[in-house]
Amino acid sequence: MLSAEILKEFVQIVGSEHVLTSPEDLIAYSYDGTSVEYCPDAVVSPFNTEQVSRVMQVCYREGICVVPRGMASGLAGGAVPVSGGVSLCLTRMNRVLNLDTENMMVRVEAGIITADLQAQVESVGLFYPPDPSSVRHSTIGGNVACNAGGARCLKYGVTRDYVMGLTVVLSDGRILQTGTKAIKNVTSYDLKNLFVGSEGTLGIITEVLLKLIPKPEFARTAMAVYPLLENASVTVNNVLRAGVLPATIELMDNTTIETIEEYLHLGLPTNVAAILIIEVDGSDEETVTKQIETIGQVCRASGASDVRLAKTETERADLWRGRRSVLPSLVRRGPDQLSEDISLPRAAIPEAIRRIKAISEKYGLTIAVFGHAGDGNLHPSILYDKRDPEQVRRMEQASRDIFNIAIELGGTLSGEHGIGVLKLPFLRLALSPIEIELMQAIKHVFDPKGILNPGKKFPYHIKN
Repeated sequence: MLSAEILKEFVQIVGSEHVLTSPEDLIAYSYDGTSVEYCPDAVVSPFNTEQVSRVMQVCYREGICVVPRGMASGLAGGAVPVSGGVSLCLTRMNRVLNLDTENMMVRVEAGIITADLQAQVESVGLFYPPDPSSVRHSTIGGNVACNAGGARCLKYGVTRDYVMGLTVVLSDGRILQTGTKAIKNVTSYDLKNLFVGSEGTLGIITEVLLKLIPKPEFARTAMAVYPLLENASVTVNNVLRAGVLPATIELMDNTTIETIEEYLHLGLPTNVAAILIIEVDGSDEETVTKQIETIGQVCRASGASDVRLAKTETERADLWRGRRSVLPSLVRRGPDQLSEDISLPRAAIPEAIRRIKAISEKYGLTIAVFGHAGDGNLHPSILYDKRDPEQVRRMEQASRDIFNIAIELGGTLSGEHGIGVLKLPFLRLALSPIEIELMQAIKHVFDPKGILNPGKKFPYHIKN
């Protein structure tokens, strides 16, 4: 519980309508895209960086925990206030502050929806490539905090590759501005990249300076159909070895395909083991056409029974609508799901999928496998019913086995969802004691009182 005096200070900073304390409001801010739930003591929604700074000064003085929150679409429990305190909601901070077309950069506030940013820059012929599946309901601040990727990261990279600068409010309320519009900069330690992927544990990201590129003029999309899941996974490296770098190579197994088709009725083939959605783009139509033709040949040679080229923009949009609807469609079979986020060397994908399917059989749980196969980022999603303790037990065992597979095959626990709460128990599988010790030291420098998103990212102990 926060005292009336502290709540009054928050009201003076952001206004009474932007400080929420009723039980029903606190419940609404107690969860994210996972099944983890913890209520905050208050919800505070600032309008700008200065207000964030003033709120943090109060919280630092009083030792109040602060959990930054955007649209809460995260899948690792990163926005859940496990220690209570303040849920700092940044969705009011959703403005484009400066669109610099000459330098091809844009400065935005952390609460802007990613798809809204993309639409604004594309209206002037520019392009912001990172496209997480939650692109229509996730914020840039959250994308930076988790270093989000998405389907296009095979060709274009992840969020970190576009962050040129950040404005960050530190735990004591000081405002740090790091990075510039200069393409090359080795003047100091790269502080901005400490915050990218830090999940709100080092500071509150309030503004982001992003690099843009020219918008590709042409795109061609194909769906390759496979009777054997292994052939689909092998195709990924075969395409790359053919000298073509697609924008995306997305994999969906039979369970995923069936649930999407039940949900959206797009006409996807359901009597197959897997499909790949592959897209190429560029500024020369002839080159793009040749690339998709080469990809079709490689897919057939790798075991595809059919390769279908999207002939219209509607067909192309339907393929991507299906891919982006995977998680909501899986809920229809759940009723609950744990969407994992393992990242692997591409050559390990076939073996990883074989082992994951064996885990599904071992524990008697449906595990849908889909993800960004082009860069080795798979999302095995375990379907279960959290009302059944036995299913929960088997789900937890299956999750641990999947993480072990990732580590054994040279991968890691997360490619883009982050560690949050859910993966914290498994962190020592992936990190050495030295790595954790150094992370603890960095955390202490930026957050000596341990008030920034406690219980997330990694196990740490605040030094006296």
